[in-house]
Amino acid sequence: MAEAALTDQVQPEKDPRKLDDVMLAMDVVDTLRHDQQMLARDLSKPEREQDLINRLREIYKSQGIDVPDRILREGVKALEDERFAYTPYKPGFFARAYVNRGRWGKPLLALMALFGFIGAFYYGGVVYPQKLQARQAQQDLQRIGRELQDLHQGALSLAATQPLKEKVEALYQDAGAAIEAGDVQAAKKLEDSLKTLKYDLAQNYTVRIVSRPGENSGVFRLNDKSPGARNYYLIVEGVRADGEVVPVNITSEENQKTRRVKKWGIRVPERVYQSVAADKRDDQIIQKAIVGHKKRGVLKPEYTIPTLGGQITEW
Repeated sequence: MAEAALTDQVQPEKDPRKLDDVMLAMDVVDTLRHDQQMLARDLSKPEREQDLINRLREIYKSQGIDVPDRILREGVKALEDERFAYTPYKPGFFARAYVNRGRWGKPLLALMALFGFIGAFYYGGVVYPQKLQARQAQQDLQRIGRELQDLHQGALSLAATQPLKEKVEALYQDAGAAIEAGDVQAAKKLEDSLKTLKYDLAQNYTVRIVSRPGENSGVFRLNDKSPGARNYYLIVEGVRADGEVVPVNITSEENQKTRRVKKWGIRVPERVYQSVAADKRDDQIIQKAIVGHKKRGVLKPEYTIPTLGGQITEW
């Protein structure tokens, strides 16, 4: 009897399994989804819902599960409403990109590094130098503007004639226009021209024939326009009272180019040329070497000998 009692305690009762209502409803829906034939024939016909419920009941009873009709109806209704349906997540661009980062990450980093290098190279080689150049240009224009004021006033006070004053004013106005336009090169060139004009106006020197050993005191040129004719030049220089030789702007009649030189040739009649030559032949010294004087406030010397107006800078 003891063994029989022990056997009764070990064997479980064969009662139907009990499930939570929600879990039962989900299981009903899952059963319907997996039985595609039942869905095609019955779910498409709502009027036969009861027949579908009966079929489901039989299925669960065959598995030893007792499911109430209300749970079966709820499961059928849940399937229609897709209440327990699982819709797979469709990853967006960033999600896919994150998942595949191992494939595209390194190439993208390399590309970004390349663009970064190119950007840094372009900035360092183009943008930054341009900024420095623009800053320097602005500083140069400001400096030129300040210096032009003094140059303008100084040159005007030196100019002895109205034409010279007008020349000073014209250079000053042109330089101001170049500054307004931001043209540094033009402004510098005009500043230099005004500075040179002021310097030349301030000079006071005598014009002397060069007579040092080994240097020409005069030269002649064949005149291309008159075959057989010659143009005669005396080689001269401007000397200040302290003995310093002054650089002078001279425009050559041969090529129309202006150069700043310390010696130049002035064209004279042949008789003047021959007279100087005879003076030098005696003792290699020109007794009457002073042939003109340039006064303060003017640009051109006044000559004490006849001249023909032409000048040269090379011989």
